[in-house]
Amino acid sequence: TMHSTISRIQEVVAKGNEADIAELLAEDVTFLPPTYWKTWTGRAPVAAVLGHVGQVFSEFRYRRIMGEGKDWALEFQCKVGDLDTVGVDLLTLNDAGLIQNFEVVMRPYKTIGALREAINARVQTDARFLEFRHALT
Repeated sequence: TMHSTISRIQEVVAKGNEADIAELLAEDVTFLPPTYWKTWTGRAPVAAVLGHVGQVFSEFRYRRIMGEGKDWALEFQCKVGDLDTVGVDLLTLNDAGLIQNFEVVMRPYKTIGALREAINARVQTDARFLEFRHALT
């Protein structure tokens, strides 16, 4: 059976509503983005990043959900501007049923570049990321 957190994340990710996303994240959640080999740690910065991603993605939908227990893979497709992408959210839940680890893999390369540019532009105008910098390792 599908975990309630997995059901709920499908509803909130596409909307890019930061508060709704934050409710599903562990306090010390880690997020590994598809755009660079670094890790974000902590509920507030991860929710902020995912909120921006939700605003950049359009026509977002999950296609297949695979997993059981604590480990889940959510296959999605969407657009970044006019570029198509397919990706997978790899989620690990903690004992409380919150998302402990959130890793995203995507293709193709061109769309990932467009995503990186769009997110960088948004983050540069979001003052919170001055304090969130310590959360990126």
